[in-house]
Amino acid sequence: MPGGLTGVAVPAPGGSASPPWDDGSAAHRFRVVPAAYVLLRRGDRVLLQLRQGTGYRDGHWAAAAAGHVEPGESVVSAAVREAREELGIDVGPADLVPVTVLHRGEPGGPALEQRADFFFLATRWTGEPALQEPDKAADLRWFALDDLPDPVVPHELQVLRALRGAEVPAFMTFGFDRAPSGPGADARPAAGSP
Repeated sequence: MPGGLTGVAVPAPGGSASPPWDDGSAAHRFRVVPAAYVLLRRGDRVLLQLRQGTGYRDGHWAAAAAGHVEPGESVVSAAVREAREELGIDVGPADLVPVTVLHRGEPGGPALEQRADFFFLATRWTGEPALQEPDKAADLRWFALDDLPDPVVPHELQVLRALRGAEVPAFMTFGFDRAPSGPGADARPAAGSP
């Protein structure tokens, strides 16, 4: 199929082969890494996990289920998969309510930290949430939105704080070296802050 994915590895600069889904056609473009976040909510409480052993924000509380979108997967399918993998629950696609999209990044930073984070809220699911990956999370607890633990992953805290309000902006930014834009925007944290 012209312009489609061929499944053939394309040599990347330096001689290594790129993944089969990457045909090289966007190599000259800026790219962002998509991720799906599932916020489980019961009344005014939200379920959070305590990160450990991941190398990223270990010791911080975070969304109970979240992860990268895999090649060929929609962000909704990723959210459903992450809830199953991390919590052992089934969330139907129709039960995922879009909350916001958070464009975050480290301008001039590593490519892996240029993100488009899609946050979903679920109030219905099948099964009882329980940690499924104890090597990546030390605890799982419900917290009131007005009494969140400390520390929370900073960009996720921005979204959780917005959930306490009457309306969450459809789009927010985080981590850019410029004045915040829009009602849900947040500037880069000061040096030394989380």
